[in-house]
Amino acid sequence: MNASGETYTSQGGVFSQMLVSSAGYLGAMTYGAILLVLIRRAVAARVVLLGSALLILVLTTVFGLFKPLFAGTWSSLSGVPFTLVAGIALAAGLVAVARFASARVATFVVSLLAVQCVLNALLDLKNVFFLSSPFAPTVPTDALNMRVATGVPAVIWVVIWIVVGFGILTLALRMYVAARERAFDAEKDLPFEQKAET
Repeated sequence: MNASGETYTSQGGVFSQMLVSSAGYLGAMTYGAILLVLIRRAVAARVVLLGSALLILVLTTVFGLFKPLFAGTWSSLSGVPFTLVAGIALAAGLVAVARFASARVATFVVSLLAVQCVLNALLDLKNVFFLSSPFAPTVPTDALNMRVATGVPAVIWVVIWIVVGFGILTLALRMYVAARERAFDAEKDLPFEQKAET
């Protein structure tokens, strides 16, 4: 496996297994789409970067520190150092860009994050699709986890994820373009002197 998103859940019912298996694809794509919409709606890139850094710190603290510590087994602590270092480094990097970079660079970084989230999710779905085909060797994937949890074939789950993912992307792009058109229309209504200033 290339480690591109396979997840496991050791407890919980069918719903939690479905949520965990789907989150890496649909969650990443939703997050990327939200970033695209926020940037187009003129939310300051610095605010988006600081919010993303805070989200990463919270997730790192909860799932990378508290959850393993309270799990009660030493084996659950094995990934803690990497999780903490990676989470803190990512959050610090985002805060540094928000604090020290120009507005243009901050906007570029948010746009890059958005596109990366969306494209990585799509590429991972492509991999899972080929691994879930009836002709592929049986390897553990999130789609296989879904088949075990629900009885629905793995390839059907991948197709559902792809359709939902493209729906999320289409909605985000429509909102992105609509906001751009509104900004363009508002600029057309400005007097010539104000257009020259902007």
